[in-house]
Amino acid sequence: MTAEDMSVPAAELMIVGHHDKPPGYAIRRSTGSPSWLLIWTQAGAGTVEQSGTACLAHPGDLVVLGSRAPQHYRVAPEQTRWRFWWAHFQPRPSWPAWLAPHTLVPGFHLVAGVPAALHPRIRSAFHRAHHDARLPAGHPEPVPDAEQGEPGLRNAVAPAVATAAPARELVLGALEEILVLATSSVSLGEAPGDPRVARALALIAAEPGARHTVASLAKAVALSPSRFAHLFAAETRRTPMRAVREARVRHAARLLEVTDLDIAQVAAASGFVSPFHFSRAFRQEFGLSPRNYRGGLR
Repeated sequence: MTAEDMSVPAAELMIVGHHDKPPGYAIRRSTGSPSWLLIWTQAGAGTVEQSGTACLAHPGDLVVLGSRAPQHYRVAPEQTRWRFWWAHFQPRPSWPAWLAPHTLVPGFHLVAGVPAALHPRIRSAFHRAHHDARLPAGHPEPVPDAEQGEPGLRNAVAPAVATAAPARELVLGALEEILVLATSSVSLGEAPGDPRVARALALIAAEPGARHTVASLAKAVALSPSRFAHLFAAETRRTPMRAVREARVRHAARLLEVTDLDIAQVAAASGFVSPFHFSRAFRQEFGLSPRNYRGGLR
């Protein structure tokens, strides 16, 4: 059985593929999938449904479906095609926090309207993921030029299953780049929304470890603290300090991944008043302690 034949891929499999499907194409999984699924629409449109909630995926939309929930996706009505990249994977611990602001229902995320300027880079990342998934254990090979054409109905390629450890890490790196580009570009205000909230989000993202307060953020966007807090919550469905805490925890996760700073140093660099408060916030966000998070990576 090939990867393309697997209607429910095994949890441990990491698969990257590309489809250009005509009307009538549909996948239904009544019990969901043990892996997560990412879908990036390039042309046409698809209808994606999970846990009884549905959305339309247009070009420039990124849909991420969590595991083990009923899902159904198909070419949208009155569309002549649905062209999209897709990947089955298990997420790194930091990824759900990036997707949280884009949650429709638990486990169902829509990052809508990623700016067109980022589409070539996202497309290139998918090409790299598809290429690297097929690498044996050894040195990476040059990735073919993504602009030479993409797989589709007239130039079909089989989905690629990453089995070698280096291949899996390279694929995860490419998927992480896609998620960072998509979620940051939309959450920082390039999607429609109040420009004052967008400015506050940009300030938080630029310096998550700074001494942000509701008052300081309100002053930066020329609003009273009460008006700013109300507007921010209405736009983002969270309080300003919740957004600050999420940004600090994401920043801390990155420091744990790429530095040898001890836990107290990571806490201080991320804006937490003490290692205790940092560990508690980190566990609430990721479900494990900072030390166990770093240990799992190693």
